[in-house]
Amino acid sequence: PQTREHILLSRNVGVPALVVFLNKVDMVDDEELLELVEMEVRDLLSEYDFPGDDVPVIAGSALKALEGDAQYEEKILELMEAVDTYIPTPDRDSDKPFMMPVEDVFSITGRGTVATGRVERGQIKVGDEVEIIGLTEESSKTTVTGVEMFRKLLDY
Repeated sequence: PQTREHILLSRNVGVPALVVFLNKVDMVDDEELLELVEMEVRDLLSEYDFPGDDVPVIAGSALKALEGDAQYEEKILELMEAVDTYIPTPDRDSDKPFMMPVEDVFSITGRGTVATGRVERGQIKVGDEVEIIGLTEESSKTTVTGVEMFRKLLDY
């Protein structure tokens, strides 16, 4: 049921392409059962207007990969290769003015106020002045002191 819900949600929010990872295959000894599961997933994808026959389906074990099992580490690399190959890079209007809807705000001692969100358009770098609009009737300006993505500092 969860797989169906994920595929339906992906379709409803406009996800253009998917890659499937069948996890925990180390717990299944029956190769035919794994093939049956893959066929069912492909049928589900087709049912929700994804190209079920073309979507990459990789079978592996995330836990075994984390434990250093080379066979399953290779499956993670295969997964990432499929993502890089099959998932299109989203078009971003990088030549337009910077806009990032703020999703959350944190106050961090020694850093100041940190805003999180997803960049919708434009580009930003350390030292740029940004305008904050929508919080009050008047906008305010501040300077970017750092840019991070997934807790990693970006140096541009």
